[in-house]
Amino acid sequence: MGKQGKTVFLCSQCGHESRKWLGRCPDCGTWDSLVESRGQAASTSNLPAAEVYPLAGQADEESQRLATGIAELDRVLGGGIVPGSLVLIGGDPGIGKSTLLLQFMATVASTFGQVLYVTGEESVRQIRMRAQRLQVAAADIAVSTETCVEAIKALATQLQPVLLAVDSIQTMFSQEVASAPGSITQVRESAARLLVLAKNSNLPVFLVGHVTKDGSIAGPRVLEHMVDTVLYFEGDRGQMFRILRTVKNRFGSTNEIGVFTMREQGLVEVENPSALFLAERPANAPGSVVLPSMEGTRPIMVEVQALVSRSSGGTGRRTAIGADPQRLALLTAVLEKKQGLNLVDHDIFLNIAGGIRIDEPALDLGVAAALLSSYLERPIDAHTVVCGEIGLAGEVRAVGQMEQRLRESRRLGFTRFLVPASTWRQLQDKKTDTGELGLHPVANLADLAEALFG
Repeated sequence: MGKQGKTVFLCSQCGHESRKWLGRCPDCGTWDSLVESRGQAASTSNLPAAEVYPLAGQADEESQRLATGIAELDRVLGGGIVPGSLVLIGGDPGIGKSTLLLQFMATVASTFGQVLYVTGEESVRQIRMRAQRLQVAAADIAVSTETCVEAIKALATQLQPVLLAVDSIQTMFSQEVASAPGSITQVRESAARLLVLAKNSNLPVFLVGHVTKDGSIAGPRVLEHMVDTVLYFEGDRGQMFRILRTVKNRFGSTNEIGVFTMREQGLVEVENPSALFLAERPANAPGSVVLPSMEGTRPIMVEVQALVSRSSGGTGRRTAIGADPQRLALLTAVLEKKQGLNLVDHDIFLNIAGGIRIDEPALDLGVAAALLSSYLERPIDAHTVVCGEIGLAGEVRAVGQMEQRLRESRRLGFTRFLVPASTWRQLQDKKTDTGELGLHPVANLADLAEALFG
């Protein structure tokens, strides 16, 4: 054991350090999140001199990326696994994190060489049973149940694998830290040592992180700042859809998603998620409209559903699933003010079908159209799609990447597209080829109601 340092208090949410206990973290504002930790007294003597490299040189990481064999995973990683990168995968228990690890590690092992899978939560027998169920070739996958990061480093140095996976980071500990595994100090120190291993040996390392009840990765939030890429698994275990979303990526685009379905043989990638999300859309149902959403560089068609019904309690509720509830409240207020709808005594429920979450402003026009349709009990034409942002004055504003949205809409057979008026003029000036897709400009909410219902 190393020499003990002073006692500090660390915030379990953001990693803020304090010399004394505080009821509320001064950095992130979380109550009762500071826990006691004994720091490590670092020695500054006999430290080796740091190496210096010239900035000029060949950046060849792109040509060295390792393909996982799963196109949806390669998409969210930015084109494959970058050597020396540290990737964090978070998600609810049982959503498929370990299954995905084993599936792509088998492909990497068969293509590039031996990989090392370190688990602190399961036995080797359990891993073998999962491999047999998934029918993956596990000949070049070395499995260890070690939880000490120093021992893992020695094992990686001995085996020289092309990839290392640690499941999960909350079970790891360092001998140099005097605290229990899973504590804030141990999680941060273990991740830091694995980061050094990844960078010094050019070894890609994948970490699995548990997710707390509020949806954040357990342990200090500083863990997300240490890694190169953060991936989140979204979706209910009761649903067949699984969404793998990029939250942070130093080697590619953020906000990319990969779509999977959970089958008996494991996670199966969905090559055409737009058609899958719209497969069960009801015909001629009020409150339903289709929106072309952009997830990173990929356009995805999603169904926006709304239900507006009179409240029995006087004041209506506002509930949103898959969208921002505050944005729903804002759009409801704009409809009341600019369109004269009486929604105060109505319950409003909004849902993005398929379990996907949409955060972009382009969702606004779809929400307004679905609310109008449900309130008036008038269905929207099944071949119509809408897209645009709504301002507080009721105006419809332009959104980006409209040409990609148009191409996806045309590919799936939609024939009518309601677009912001400014976007319509830009497309006319550019003489954009929209094929059989008819464009209709919408400048405000009154135009939207007129275009939808005449």
